[in-house]
Amino acid sequence: MKSFDFPQYSPSWWAVRRGVPTASEFKRIVTPAKWQMGIGAETYACELIGQLFDPHYGVVSDFATTAMKNGTIMEPESRRFYEFETGREVTQVGFCLSDCGRFGCSPDGLVGDDGGLELKHPTAATQVKWLKEGGIPSEHLAQCLGGILVTRRKWWDFLSYFPGMQPLLVRVVPDERLTKLAGALEEFWKMLTEIRQKISGGVDTVASLREPFTSPF
Repeated sequence: MKSFDFPQYSPSWWAVRRGVPTASEFKRIVTPAKWQMGIGAETYACELIGQLFDPHYGVVSDFATTAMKNGTIMEPESRRFYEFETGREVTQVGFCLSDCGRFGCSPDGLVGDDGGLELKHPTAATQVKWLKEGGIPSEHLAQCLGGILVTRRKWWDFLSYFPGMQPLLVRVVPDERLTKLAGALEEFWKMLTEIRQKISGGVDTVASLREPFTSPF
Protein backbone atom coordinates (compact mmCIF):
# COMPACT_ATOMS: atom_id res chain seq x y z
CA MET A 1 0.00 0.00 0.00
CA LYS A 2 1.12 3.53 -0.78
CA SER A 3 -0.42 6.37 1.21
CA PHE A 4 -0.70 10.08 0.44
CA ASP A 5 -1.18 12.79 3.04
CA PHE A 6 -2.97 15.28 0.80
CA PRO A 7 -6.02 16.82 2.49
CA GLN A 8 -9.21 15.27 1.14
CA TYR A 9 -10.85 17.36 -1.60
CA SER A 10 -7.64 19.29 -2.21
CA PRO A 11 -6.34 19.60 -5.82
CA SER A 12 -3.62 17.03 -5.09
CA TRP A 13 -6.20 14.61 -3.66
CA TRP A 14 -8.37 14.91 -6.75
CA ALA A 15 -5.34 14.38 -8.98
CA VAL A 16 -4.04 11.22 -7.29
CA ARG A 17 -7.43 9.48 -7.45
CA ARG A 18 -8.25 10.51 -11.02
CA GLY A 19 -9.44 7.49 -12.99
CA VAL A 20 -8.84 5.17 -10.02
CA PRO A 21 -11.64 2.85 -8.84
CA THR A 22 -12.13 3.72 -5.17
CA ALA A 23 -13.65 1.79 -2.27
CA SER A 24 -16.45 4.31 -1.76
CA GLU A 25 -17.77 3.29 -5.20
CA PHE A 26 -17.22 -0.48 -4.95
CA LYS A 27 -20.94 -0.84 -4.16
CA ARG A 28 -21.52 0.12 -7.80
CA ILE A 29 -19.35 -2.77 -8.99
CA VAL A 30 -20.79 -5.66 -6.97
CA THR A 31 -24.36 -6.80 -6.45
CA PRO A 32 -25.49 -6.77 -2.78
CA ALA A 33 -26.93 -10.27 -2.93
CA LYS A 34 -24.33 -12.46 -4.66
CA TRP A 35 -21.33 -10.10 -4.59
CA GLN A 36 -20.77 -10.49 -8.32
CA MET A 37 -20.06 -7.73 -10.82
CA GLY A 38 -23.35 -6.03 -11.63
CA ILE A 39 -24.79 -3.98 -14.47
CA GLY A 40 -23.85 -0.68 -12.81
CA ALA A 41 -20.17 -1.49 -13.14
CA GLU A 42 -20.00 -0.49 -16.80
CA THR A 43 -21.42 2.96 -16.07
CA TYR A 44 -18.82 3.46 -13.35
CA ALA A 45 -16.05 2.31 -15.70
CA CYS A 46 -17.12 4.89 -18.28
CA GLU A 47 -17.14 7.60 -15.61
CA LEU A 48 -13.60 6.71 -14.53
CA ILE A 49 -12.31 6.88 -18.09
CA GLY A 50 -14.18 10.12 -18.62
CA GLN A 51 -12.32 11.63 -15.67
CA LEU A 52 -9.07 11.28 -17.61
CA PHE A 53 -10.39 13.60 -20.34
CA ASP A 54 -12.72 15.90 -18.41
CA PRO A 55 -11.21 19.42 -18.02
CA HIS A 56 -13.69 20.11 -15.22
CA TYR A 57 -12.76 17.04 -13.17
CA GLY A 58 -12.40 17.92 -9.51
CA VAL A 59 -14.62 20.99 -9.78
CA VAL A 60 -17.54 20.36 -7.43
CA SER A 61 -20.88 22.12 -7.13
CA ASP A 62 -21.75 24.47 -4.29
CA PHE A 63 -24.16 21.86 -2.91
CA ALA A 64 -21.50 19.17 -2.87
CA THR A 65 -19.05 21.54 -1.25
CA THR A 66 -21.55 22.32 1.52
CA ALA A 67 -22.11 18.62 2.14
CA MET A 68 -18.38 18.01 2.28
CA LYS A 69 -17.96 20.89 4.74
CA ASN A 70 -20.65 19.45 7.01
CA GLY A 71 -18.83 16.12 7.10
CA THR A 72 -15.52 17.85 7.68
CA ILE A 73 -16.97 19.82 10.61
CA MET A 74 -18.25 16.67 12.31
CA GLU A 75 -15.26 14.43 11.61
CA PRO A 76 -12.95 15.73 14.36
CA GLU A 77 -15.66 15.18 16.97
CA SER A 78 -16.53 11.67 15.80
CA ARG A 79 -12.85 10.76 15.49
CA ARG A 80 -12.21 11.93 19.07
CA PHE A 81 -15.19 9.89 20.23
CA TYR A 82 -13.79 6.80 18.52
CA GLU A 83 -10.37 7.29 20.09
CA PHE A 84 -11.92 7.77 23.54
CA GLU A 85 -14.29 4.82 23.16
CA THR A 86 -11.68 2.36 21.87
CA GLY A 87 -8.48 3.70 23.44
CA ARG A 88 -6.86 3.56 20.00
CA GLU A 89 -5.03 6.37 18.22
CA VAL A 90 -6.19 7.26 14.72
CA THR A 91 -3.76 8.43 12.06
CA GLN A 92 -5.31 10.60 9.35
CA VAL A 93 -4.39 9.93 5.73
CA GLY A 94 -5.61 11.47 2.49
CA PHE A 95 -5.56 8.58 0.03
CA CYS A 96 -4.30 5.00 -0.12
CA LEU A 97 -3.33 3.14 -3.28
CA SER A 98 -3.18 -0.66 -3.46
CA ASP A 99 0.14 -2.44 -3.98
CA CYS A 100 -0.83 -3.18 -7.58
CA GLY A 101 -1.54 0.52 -8.16
CA ARG A 102 -5.01 -0.04 -9.57
CA PHE A 103 -7.45 0.58 -6.71
CA GLY A 104 -7.67 3.15 -3.94
CA CYS A 105 -9.53 4.36 -0.88
CA SER A 106 -9.75 7.49 1.25
CA PRO A 107 -9.93 6.24 4.84
CA ASP A 108 -11.16 8.50 7.58
CA GLY A 109 -8.25 7.10 9.54
CA LEU A 110 -5.80 4.24 9.91
CA VAL A 111 -5.84 2.59 13.34
CA GLY A 112 -2.57 1.18 14.64
CA ASP A 113 -0.90 -1.31 12.34
CA ASP A 114 -3.96 -3.47 11.76
CA GLY A 115 -7.12 -1.43 11.23
CA GLY A 116 -8.92 1.29 9.35
CA LEU A 117 -11.81 3.63 10.11
CA GLU A 118 -14.85 4.83 8.21
CA LEU A 119 -16.85 7.67 9.77
CA LYS A 120 -20.39 8.53 8.70
CA HIS A 121 -22.52 11.48 9.79
CA PRO A 122 -26.08 10.71 8.66
CA THR A 123 -29.29 12.56 9.30
CA ALA A 124 -31.07 11.85 12.57
CA ALA A 125 -33.65 9.72 10.79
CA THR A 126 -30.98 7.64 9.06
CA GLN A 127 -29.16 7.17 12.36
CA VAL A 128 -32.37 5.85 13.91
CA LYS A 129 -32.86 3.47 10.96
CA TRP A 130 -29.31 2.13 11.19
CA LEU A 131 -29.53 1.68 14.96
CA LYS A 132 -32.84 -0.14 14.58
CA GLU A 133 -31.41 -2.51 11.98
CA GLY A 134 -28.10 -3.06 13.78
CA GLY A 135 -24.86 -4.13 12.11
CA ILE A 136 -23.16 -2.25 9.32
CA PRO A 137 -25.54 -0.71 6.77
CA SER A 138 -25.47 -2.82 3.61
CA GLU A 139 -24.70 0.20 1.43
CA HIS A 140 -21.38 0.73 3.22
CA LEU A 141 -20.12 -2.85 3.56
CA ALA A 142 -18.35 -2.93 0.18
CA GLN A 143 -16.55 0.30 1.08
CA CYS A 144 -15.19 -1.13 4.34
CA LEU A 145 -14.21 -4.47 2.80
CA GLY A 146 -12.64 -2.50 -0.04
CA GLY A 147 -10.56 -0.57 2.46
CA ILE A 148 -9.26 -3.88 3.83
CA LEU A 149 -8.36 -5.06 0.34
CA VAL A 150 -6.62 -1.86 -0.68
CA THR A 151 -4.62 -1.41 2.52
CA ARG A 152 -4.13 -5.09 3.43
CA ARG A 153 -5.30 -4.36 6.95
CA LYS A 154 -6.96 -6.96 9.17
CA TRP A 155 -10.17 -5.12 10.04
CA TRP A 156 -12.15 -1.94 9.44
CA ASP A 157 -14.29 -0.11 11.99
CA PHE A 158 -17.47 1.63 10.87
CA LEU A 159 -18.76 4.46 13.08
CA SER A 160 -22.02 6.26 12.43
CA TYR A 161 -22.19 9.34 14.63
CA PHE A 162 -24.95 11.86 15.35
CA PRO A 163 -24.55 14.22 18.33
CA GLY A 164 -26.91 13.44 21.19
CA MET A 165 -27.81 10.00 19.86
CA GLN A 166 -26.39 6.56 20.48
CA PRO A 167 -23.47 5.93 18.09
CA LEU A 168 -23.24 2.84 15.92
CA LEU A 169 -19.82 1.21 16.00
CA VAL A 170 -19.33 -2.01 14.02
CA ARG A 171 -16.14 -3.90 13.16
CA VAL A 172 -15.84 -5.42 9.69
CA VAL A 173 -13.53 -8.41 9.32
CA PRO A 174 -12.64 -10.50 6.25
CA ASP A 175 -15.14 -13.17 5.22
CA GLU A 176 -16.22 -14.89 2.00
CA ARG A 177 -17.63 -11.61 0.67
CA LEU A 178 -14.15 -10.08 0.68
CA THR A 179 -12.90 -12.88 -1.58
CA LYS A 180 -15.89 -12.38 -3.90
CA LEU A 181 -15.26 -8.63 -3.95
CA ALA A 182 -11.63 -9.22 -4.93
CA GLY A 183 -12.78 -11.40 -7.82
CA ALA A 184 -15.33 -8.82 -8.97
CA LEU A 185 -12.68 -6.08 -8.88
CA GLU A 186 -10.39 -8.18 -11.04
CA GLU A 187 -13.21 -8.66 -13.54
CA PHE A 188 -13.99 -4.94 -13.39
CA TRP A 189 -10.37 -4.00 -14.09
CA LYS A 190 -10.35 -6.24 -17.15
CA MET A 191 -13.47 -4.49 -18.47
CA LEU A 192 -12.05 -1.06 -17.64
CA THR A 193 -8.86 -1.88 -19.53
CA GLU A 194 -10.76 -3.17 -22.56
CA ILE A 195 -12.88 -0.02 -22.76
CA ARG A 196 -9.82 2.22 -22.48
CA GLN A 197 -8.12 0.29 -25.27
CA LYS A 198 -11.20 0.47 -27.46
CA ILE A 199 -11.54 4.25 -27.28
CA SER A 200 -7.79 4.82 -27.70
CA GLY A 201 -7.25 2.72 -30.81
CA GLY A 202 -5.97 -0.38 -29.04
CA VAL A 203 -3.38 1.36 -26.85
CA ASP A 204 -4.13 1.64 -23.15
CA THR A 205 -2.59 4.92 -22.04
CA VAL A 206 -3.07 4.08 -18.36
CA ALA A 207 -0.80 1.72 -16.39
CA SER A 208 -1.41 -1.82 -17.56
CA LEU A 209 -2.51 -4.75 -15.45
CA ARG A 210 0.48 -5.96 -13.43
CA GLU A 211 -0.76 -8.36 -10.80
CA PRO A 212 -4.09 -10.10 -10.14
CA PHE A 213 -5.96 -8.33 -7.34
CA THR A 214 -6.72 -11.36 -5.22
CA SER A 215 -7.72 -11.57 -1.59
CA PRO A 216 -4.80 -11.83 0.84
CA PHE A 217 -7.01 -13.76 3.31
